[in-house]
Amino acid sequence: MKLKLLIAVLTASIGLMPQVATAAAEETESTATASANQPLAVVNGIALPQIFANFVRQSRMNRNSPPEALTDESIRETVINAELMAQEAIRKGLASGPTLQAAIEFQKKELLGRAVIEDFLREHPIDEADVLAEYNKAKAAAGTTEYRPSHILLDTEQEAKAVIAKLTSGKKKAKFEDLAKKQSKDSTADNGGDLGWMIPNSNLAPEFANEMTKLKAGEISKKPVKTRFGWHVIRMQEIRSLDIPEFDKLKQRIAGQMQQLQLRKYIAELRAGAKVE
Repeated sequence: MKLKLLIAVLTASIGLMPQVATAAAEETESTATASANQPLAVVNGIALPQIFANFVRQSRMNRNSPPEALTDESIRETVINAELMAQEAIRKGLASGPTLQAAIEFQKKELLGRAVIEDFLREHPIDEADVLAEYNKAKAAAGTTEYRPSHILLDTEQEAKAVIAKLTSGKKKAKFEDLAKKQSKDSTADNGGDLGWMIPNSNLAPEFANEMTKLKAGEISKKPVKTRFGWHVIRMQEIRSLDIPEFDKLKQRIAGQMQQLQLRKYIAELRAGAKVE
């Protein structure tokens, strides 16, 4: 949970996009030399190069396939079957269909795009010092405390004030969870308004975060809090110290996110220089 909280701060603070894996199914130079003259198989006179096996293996690894799907024999059979089906498609005249030709052309463009991405990432490695600086920045933004608030979201200030009165006035005070389930407009209503553990800088509306941090455990906001979502009544359930994971546990993920930010900027530059009609 604490790892997720810090990653949320990283995402919010530097505008990171979700990390996208780009898999390179490349052979090492020694392997390529050794297998250059030895095909993986020969199907009806067509030699299938060893690199086809790399493509299948990498694709299956990306999908977290079970070990039995990664054996040499399993992969070889897949390549052979693909060749047999391709030959049969050609024999039946299916290869010249306009839809298939368009799909092949588009897939070619996607593969070329992936090659550009991989080339860009190789040429723009992320320095560990920059990763550490981003970690320290996010750690400072996260602070030292995390909060577990509940809230009731309403359309008007008048409704919110009425809810606060039911929660704090009279001999028989209403239960927060009950009112949340009955009146809250938020998706957390079924859960009694529970928002889970949060830190103030994790994509919370600033007005909400500001009021949340003023409350003690068990305390209810004395007045409604307005955000762009509506009017909130907040109750603080728990407060605890935030224990952020060490840098070594996060540096790979942070580096990947920083790399994706660089990539997003690169693509934006390509779009800016292109004529799109």
